[in-house]
Amino acid sequence: MKPALTSRQLLEYYQSLRQQSFCVVDLETTGGNGQRDRIIEIAVVCASLREGIRTIKTDLINPRMAIPPAITRFTGISPEMVKGMKSSAKVLPTYRDLLTSGVLTAHNFQFDYSFLQGEFSRQGTPFTHNAQLCTVELSRLLLPHLPSRSLPNLVKHYDFKVGRSHRAEADAIACWLLLEQLFAEMDALGEQALLSRFGQQWLTLEHVALITGQPEEVIAEILAAAPVMTRFSRRRQVMLYQRQGVESYFGLS
Repeated sequence: MKPALTSRQLLEYYQSLRQQSFCVVDLETTGGNGQRDRIIEIAVVCASLREGIRTIKTDLINPRMAIPPAITRFTGISPEMVKGMKSSAKVLPTYRDLLTSGVLTAHNFQFDYSFLQGEFSRQGTPFTHNAQLCTVELSRLLLPHLPSRSLPNLVKHYDFKVGRSHRAEADAIACWLLLEQLFAEMDALGEQALLSRFGQQWLTLEHVALITGQPEEVIAEILAAAPVMTRFSRRRQVMLYQRQGVESYFGLS
């Protein structure tokens, strides 16, 4: 969410959110394209660190299109389950006030946000919300030692007692419990320990360019000769650069 910030700025940003209310959203969908596919289930958890969970709201949605068998196997949501349910045009307007009531939060935020924007846009009422938090990104900063920061794996890691993964309500509650846990870990660590963890993050060339404010082609040439730890991501097919080395080399620590 904040790739152009240094480690210290990131720490200040997340600490500034502590007193805020959060609206945690999770969606189950017919596929992975926010413009082409449709929402089949939505859940929202409204909470704060001081008061805990205040509201949980969830609905199945008739997507008015076929649900692929792979999605049914993944989520457990069958065409029969949504057949008699209302469409997104009827359901989503009842969520708008909740979705704008605090820091909009999700695990892999851009996925859920793209679907919300797509659905509201088709209804003629565009949706934007500037106060955002992605628990995947915060997990990558705080939990660099874990092999995976997927929500099901984090649920297992922390032994959260929630329902089946890949159902909206269970995942929204799990996302909130994760956020509480991550803030608790921030409390338990001192500033230098947190900055050290943040520094272990791997950045793309694009992110390094954003942090330094220089063009990517210039940064690529500089980093080719700089004493910064690198690794190649086979999954993403890009070179990655360790944040602490980047910040130290460019004097951003």
